[in-house]
Amino acid sequence: MAATRDIVATYRGPGKVVRRILGQGPREDRALIYLMVGCLMVFVAQTPRLARQAFETGEDLRMLMGASLMAWLFIAPLLFYVLAGLIGVIARLLRQNISSYGARLALFWALLASCPIMLLWGLTAGFIGPGIEMSLVGGLWCAAFIWFWVAGMIAAGKEGSDG
Repeated sequence: MAATRDIVATYRGPGKVVRRILGQGPREDRALIYLMVGCLMVFVAQTPRLARQAFETGEDLRMLMGASLMAWLFIAPLLFYVLAGLIGVIARLLRQNISSYGARLALFWALLASCPIMLLWGLTAGFIGPGIEMSLVGGLWCAAFIWFWVAGMIAAGKEGSDG
């Protein structure tokens, strides 16, 4: 199934989608693509906010975008791998039947699948600015991300795939 269809399906049943992806076998290239596209989408979501910040403060937009690009496409993926590794170790210590690949996929897929809300947050931050609207959309993104991640971890535990 196409990733866009899987993203839409995740909003109805995130565990089923992660279980289906894990059923296709461990593919680290797929997990890396999910992570990199998710990080790219977060970077894209930041651009309206950065443009507003540059306009309001007079800062150089190219510098702001360069720093955001560096953070989201080079540093964040490494941090996500570290976080997924730590969660995988913690799950094993708690005697959960989750493979390292399953823990990575659940986290990376949660990021990618929650990106439509992150894009809305970026538009809200860019056009409306700080306020209750931005906070509500940010809270909605956090809730969706955590829901997708927890449901993915539960599905990965039930799948018990090796990797």
